[in-house]
Amino acid sequence: MPGTAELEDLYSAIEESARLLDVACSRDKVWPILTAYGDALPKSKDEIMFRVVTGARNAEELDYRFSISKDVDPYAVALSNGLTTKADHPVGALLSDVQERCPIDSYGIDFGVVGGFTKTWLYFPGDDKQGLSRLADIPSMPRSLAENVSFFARHGLGDKASLIGIDYPHKTVNVYFTGLPAECGEPKTILSMLHEIELPDPSEQMLKLGQKAFAIYFTLSWDSSKIERICFAILTSDPMALPVRLEPKIEQFVRSVPYAAADRKFIFGAVSSADGEYYKLSHHTSGLTQRVERQIANVNAG
Repeated sequence: MPGTAELEDLYSAIEESARLLDVACSRDKVWPILTAYGDALPKSKDEIMFRVVTGARNAEELDYRFSISKDVDPYAVALSNGLTTKADHPVGALLSDVQERCPIDSYGIDFGVVGGFTKTWLYFPGDDKQGLSRLADIPSMPRSLAENVSFFARHGLGDKASLIGIDYPHKTVNVYFTGLPAECGEPKTILSMLHEIELPDPSEQMLKLGQKAFAIYFTLSWDSSKIERICFAILTSDPMALPVRLEPKIEQFVRSVPYAAADRKFIFGAVSSADGEYYKLSHHTSGLTQRVERQIANVNAG
């Protein structure tokens, strides 16, 4: 497990990156997460990501994601360390239910520098993507997944689920699909998917971004049979080159982040929901700050 000095260095780098966005980093929220998952850091293979989201309602938060080996149950750690409370809701049982029925390659957690612990992630093996019929049979899975299996099958996604995200505060589930059929990148398919799930027609920039997506994910809840959101994920080394204008603060953040040119990697998410469109920008650890990169390398070496 990394020592206090190493964790302090990691916290300092997180705080520094939050400062670039004028987000007030709460040590009371972040430090307990770093200490709770400290044992998992040597197994995380340098996999740290930060995410910023456009729109006024998201302006005061900066999210981080750690990857964790399958030897560490991320929800159990969160519960035992008081990072969250046991939910009297199916969301609290979903991770263990998936564990019992599906192969797991690794896990992850999300936390905000303001809000603290929010999500767990379950990554399926790259050569063993899961079929939706198996996932839909999981007792605690939102029934909206089962009710939309035919929709996913029509678009060639029925056997391509690669990971699941569980959001505890919002009580929602993200199902990610990779290895997309070529048809998923066609404008007519994008329009068809949005119409079928009763989301608004996309803007021109949303349509252009959807054609570049390497992955698509959908957000489901236990409160409705509808799919709540769709996100088209685009891998890029230069977000400025995408056909969308970044908010000034996020653009400045992208320009300010130190990185090694060979490792620069962003994931840009174009999201459509009933409330409109918004965008997410995620960046992997190798470009976060040189201090984070050194810290994780030191932890792995130890």
